[in-house]
Amino acid sequence: MFFDSWNDLLRVLLVGICAYVALVVLLRVSGKRTLTKMNAFDLVVTIALGSTLATILLSREVSLAEGVLALALLIFLQFLITWLSSRWRAVHDLVASEATLLLHEGEFLHQTMRRERVNEQEVRQALRNHEIDDPADARAVVMETDGSFSIIKKTG
Repeated sequence: MFFDSWNDLLRVLLVGICAYVALVVLLRVSGKRTLTKMNAFDLVVTIALGSTLATILLSREVSLAEGVLALALLIFLQFLITWLSSRWRAVHDLVASEATLLLHEGEFLHQTMRRERVNEQEVRQALRNHEIDDPADARAVVMETDGSFSIIKKTG
């Protein structure tokens, strides 16, 4: 349960180093966009990369070559989808969501909040995180495509 063999530990060490180096090289070659958190699709790819790396490290059934190919495939598909998405609106609409206004000029937009499954307390917490105690002091609260909240303060 705690220890099987030195060979298993050596395999994890060697394969881990090689897989990590391969992942770093693949990410550098593919560009910054590969690991952005622009939308839910990006999050899924990031999680899939982590899961694939863990499988490479811990599964004897997956060779290093197979694992690196799986990482390369995920990164290539992410690259392809983002490339297509930046050129064709239909692809963009398929994989990306739009930002949503949740509060406007201090007024909660309850119907939109229900559709996005966000409650008033969550919006108020986001406001407090930006040092705004009163919703009337906010011009807008926007739920971004990655699920985070952007706060636009009223000026003057």
